[in-house]
Amino acid sequence: MGAQICSQADAEMPREALRFHAEAVGAQVRLDAQRSTARRRATFRDGIVFSQRPVRPGERVELRVLCHECGWVGGLRVGFTRLDPERVTASGLPPFVCPDLEQQSPTWAAMLPDGCGLTGDVVRFWVNRLGRLFAQVNAGPRLLLRKDVLMGAPLWAVMDVYGTTKAIELLDPTVSAPTPAMPWVLSDEALPESKATAGEECAICFHQAANTCLVPCGHTHFCSCCAWRVFRDTAKCPVCRWEIEAVASAWDPPALGPGVGAQL
Repeated sequence: MGAQICSQADAEMPREALRFHAEAVGAQVRLDAQRSTARRRATFRDGIVFSQRPVRPGERVELRVLCHECGWVGGLRVGFTRLDPERVTASGLPPFVCPDLEQQSPTWAAMLPDGCGLTGDVVRFWVNRLGRLFAQVNAGPRLLLRKDVLMGAPLWAVMDVYGTTKAIELLDPTVSAPTPAMPWVLSDEALPESKATAGEECAICFHQAANTCLVPCGHTHFCSCCAWRVFRDTAKCPVCRWEIEAVASAWDPPALGPGVGAQL
């Protein structure tokens, strides 16, 4: 109970805007005074940068590509590391995050697919509770980059201003792209459970009332307790096998878009 209260309190604390770490930067990187812009001066390497604080599971790291330079092969790398940048010296950084930093430390990163990361593109990347590294470019589809990030310890964002990517700018999502509050997203096991009447039972325990909506598929066959257990264990809807991104109240579900959740 005490750990759960601490976890909830931590989740509610305001997050300091992400900036680049001031000291742990690649040999070719120059930061601006606000530490929001990182520019590689020359060559195609030595462009590693870190966030100044750990990033929470599910928190989006958002950046804009400021300059795309032709003539190189490969571009921006993004990911997460357990390596605390406070303990890193600039002279001790290797030239590349992949594979050099990955071989030297618990680091998981990947290059964006070809055609992504052009000048002006907004890139978001994050890791979920299951250790899956995702990215999204502009309003494009969510991209699964890796599945093997080890959770359970603080993770810092790591980026490699590599190859065709010449300069990037960290964005504050709360300022650059405000999103409406989502009161329908539940905290862990937040709904009060009640015994089900005939035809309203949870499809897993057959005891409590089905009172949740899985996001984004929209299935509403599960009680809060079972829905959250499935979310933690597999993050896959038992009905359609879509990945679960959130658990919502079945009484006030989010808008899921045309056709989503209605086909089954």
